[in-house]
Amino acid sequence: MRGDHGIAKGVLAGALGGLAGAWAMNEFMAISQGVNKAWKRSAHQPEKPQSQGDSQEDDATMKTADRLAMLFTHRHLTSEQKKKAGPIVHYAYGALMGAAYGVIAEMVPITTKGIGTAYGAAVWLGGDEIGVPALGLSKASTAYPLSVHMNGLATHLVYGTSLDLVRRGIRALL
Repeated sequence: MRGDHGIAKGVLAGALGGLAGAWAMNEFMAISQGVNKAWKRSAHQPEKPQSQGDSQEDDATMKTADRLAMLFTHRHLTSEQKKKAGPIVHYAYGALMGAAYGVIAEMVPITTKGIGTAYGAAVWLGGDEIGVPALGLSKASTAYPLSVHMNGLATHLVYGTSLDLVRRGIRALL
């Protein structure tokens, strides 16, 4: 275990790595959605139209932002405000989880052997699969098809790997 200075450096490197991981996650999701749409077009499969309720439904980050606004201002966010605040929540959560990983990496370095993949999988399981539904920010995990869960896992593996690689680079500079 490293001293307090090592922990502080781990927090900083992890938080910055978490921001990078959240960005990489977004990019991966955008690419995978584009590939999925292209595959459906090439296979001549009609895309399932979104119902009005689906297209207007707030995601977990938007719901979290609204809950935080209610907690601190006693007002709900407008739809536009939720669209702007959702990504802030996503990046803040990514940085927070990255900072936690930075501390773990400093205290128990063997946990980094998987280059962040085990941590990414743990964040997916604890957050997406258990925490988000338990907090009422999404439907129950059983309400979604396996493909949704596997896509979520894949995006979190990208998060964990990106987090760890950036954390290692920054930590080497500190």
